[in-house]
Amino acid sequence: MTHLRTAGLLAGLSLFASAPQAAGDDPLTINVTAARTPQSNVDTLASVTVIDRDEIERRQAHSVQDALRGVPGLSFSNNGGLGKATSVFLRGAESDQVLVLVDGVRVGSATLGTTSIQDIPIDQVERIEVVRGPRSSLYGADAIGGVIQIFTRKGGGPLTPRLSLGGGSHGTQDYSAGLSGGGERGWFSVGASHLQTRGFNSCAGRPFPPGGGCFTDEPDHDGYRNTGVAARAGYRLTDTLSAEAHYLRGEGENEYDGSVFSSNSSDYTQDVFGARVDWRVLSGWQMSLSGGRSRDLADAFHDDSFRSTFNSNRYSASWLNVFTIGAAQRLTLGADWLDDRVSGTTDYGQDSRDNAAGFAQYQGQFGSHELTAAVRRDDNQQFGGHTTGSLAWGYRFSPTLRVMASWGSAFKAPTFNELYFPFFGNPSLEPEEADSYELGVAGQHGAVDWSLNLYQTDIDELIGFDASFVPVNIDKTRIRGLEAIASTRLAGWDLAANLSVLDPENRGQDANRGNQLPRRAKLLGRLDADRGLGAWRIGASLYGEGKRYDDIANTTELGGYVTFDLRATYALTRDWSLEGKLANALDKHYRTANLFNQDGRNAMLTVRYAPPAR
Repeated sequence: MTHLRTAGLLAGLSLFASAPQAAGDDPLTINVTAARTPQSNVDTLASVTVIDRDEIERRQAHSVQDALRGVPGLSFSNNGGLGKATSVFLRGAESDQVLVLVDGVRVGSATLGTTSIQDIPIDQVERIEVVRGPRSSLYGADAIGGVIQIFTRKGGGPLTPRLSLGGGSHGTQDYSAGLSGGGERGWFSVGASHLQTRGFNSCAGRPFPPGGGCFTDEPDHDGYRNTGVAARAGYRLTDTLSAEAHYLRGEGENEYDGSVFSSNSSDYTQDVFGARVDWRVLSGWQMSLSGGRSRDLADAFHDDSFRSTFNSNRYSASWLNVFTIGAAQRLTLGADWLDDRVSGTTDYGQDSRDNAAGFAQYQGQFGSHELTAAVRRDDNQQFGGHTTGSLAWGYRFSPTLRVMASWGSAFKAPTFNELYFPFFGNPSLEPEEADSYELGVAGQHGAVDWSLNLYQTDIDELIGFDASFVPVNIDKTRIRGLEAIASTRLAGWDLAANLSVLDPENRGQDANRGNQLPRRAKLLGRLDADRGLGAWRIGASLYGEGKRYDDIANTTELGGYVTFDLRATYALTRDWSLEGKLANALDKHYRTANLFNQDGRNAMLTVRYAPPAR
């Protein structure tokens, strides 16, 4: 009955969700991730969600995961609350099949293949762009499910300070401060933040078979601490030449439950540095050079006794050339280079590899028709050459109605852990390869902006785990999905909703054929309502997911759930505001990974100083 009630509530969302574009999906928003060049969401042929700073603060998000929650087709698997290991599933793709960038620089662990988004300080984030669907033809490996790009605060304008002080349940404290400004040619932003919580018991594990979760019983509070700093600055040297540099760092301590044979806490550092030069060589030729380094460092302990060190360094560089070849046509030519290096207490069969690539993209408009085509060739030091491509077509029936169709291929090389981790790795693994197809229609009728997208992704050689928890290639996987998004304004309320229906199926020739891929729910939905009332702004969010399975054999079921959040902001003065949020107000108990607990009813209160832009 619980599953039926959950399905009923989510189905109720669908009645509204022939409908909203989330508030971040403003059709006039400019994004740069979908095509690697600035482009309006009205013009892009990709499925894009943009979450800007206003949206982050309106939702009172205290983590990147919180800000991303409810993006169409995106779900999480979390190991026990704020700061705990979090996996991102985008359109049913694995968490290591989603590419994450910070200001254009590839981030994440080369050993795990995933990004610790829970450690990226949200207070230093200006906006987040989520592109759904394959992007290997522009970005190379890892972009099977899509790309998430996080942009730090840029600054500019008059000298403007900012400050926030927050506290709430579980002894949570959240502080941030920053300063931004600029002149006629320059811009800068610097900031610092600190987030800490004593947490709750992250895992309800069992120490012995049939065991699970953390394979131990430690009924304690599992705390988390993150200190973040960020700096970004740029200068326009001439009317045709500009340069910019950026740095983001998050470091702290994470406590969790783990057996005496593993660890139950870690000290971590995640940082990224990058620089970029933009030069308008000629009136129709824009060139940019960029490069950076990202690090993912962790020291693991058990009751203060050292266990292991994992260090991952990623170095990258890009050369991009955009040529305007007609009134509504552009040609992009570029080259990328990536070098992954790992070190620590674990002995890997190989500890480094590089990847060089060249790519080209054409974008054109012919009357009511739009066309985008891209091709890329990657030369991986370990797995040789891979060619990927994409083709997208759009047609405008009117200024308020458009259809689109697209195809894209993608690939992903196995991670160092999957290949070489002692007693776990499988050096015989082959790269994963995928083809995706999408049909979409978007329009505006009256006050309602809406879109519908239908897609299918076929993945060959998907890397999963056998009964001995050794990674193996699964012959075939098929993921089908439908996304319905809409937004409107009704009786003074800003309303936004989306519904995603997903069918992630194992199509391999083994006993698991026909099973649902683990930790993906088949139904995702979100409904938001916000309104201004004088000095007040009030809002609520309803979010739900259907049931999922925790294992490839579909023997461990995790029930569906619906959570309800309330929020309010009161403007004390023009610059000062008081914010309050009650999350999971109905105190729903649920899990997104077997035996790992999620937070019940919890509250946060924040005082914010943020002068409006002038």
